[in-house]
Amino acid sequence: MATTCSQSRLPLPDASCQPGANNPDVTQSTIDKTICVPGWTSTVRPPTSYTNPLKVQQIGEYGYTDTSTADYEEDHLIPLELGGAPRDPKNLWPEPRYGTQPAASKDSVENKLKTAVCNGTVKLDAARTAIATDWTTALSQTGLS
Repeated sequence: MATTCSQSRLPLPDASCQPGANNPDVTQSTIDKTICVPGWTSTVRPPTSYTNPLKVQQIGEYGYTDTSTADYEEDHLIPLELGGAPRDPKNLWPEPRYGTQPAASKDSVENKLKTAVCNGTVKLDAARTAIATDWTTALSQTGLS
């Protein structure tokens, strides 16, 4: 498969391939019925029967030399915790589990942003924009670090 996505922005995805996408059901006015409800993300998380084949396809698109699917998390750029689109390939990418900024590092940023959105410290759109632009600076961009 031909490489169509660049690895040059790692640990971030190639914005031309994965710019992010929002779940239209999640807005600032619906957060109390969606993302701020404990366990809500499990109701929208796509099954591995969907994400695993997409991961294989996207590993090829990124031209990763390591093609072991276990070494990547098929991650939502805009996380489900912030109302990211669950199944849109523009919001899903094969994030390396290892390296200078492993996938686990992004998880703590996602959780802090969700908490701030749900307690009213940060607006939903600001959190989404910050994490989609650069999750490594999202906390400072939203005033949380």
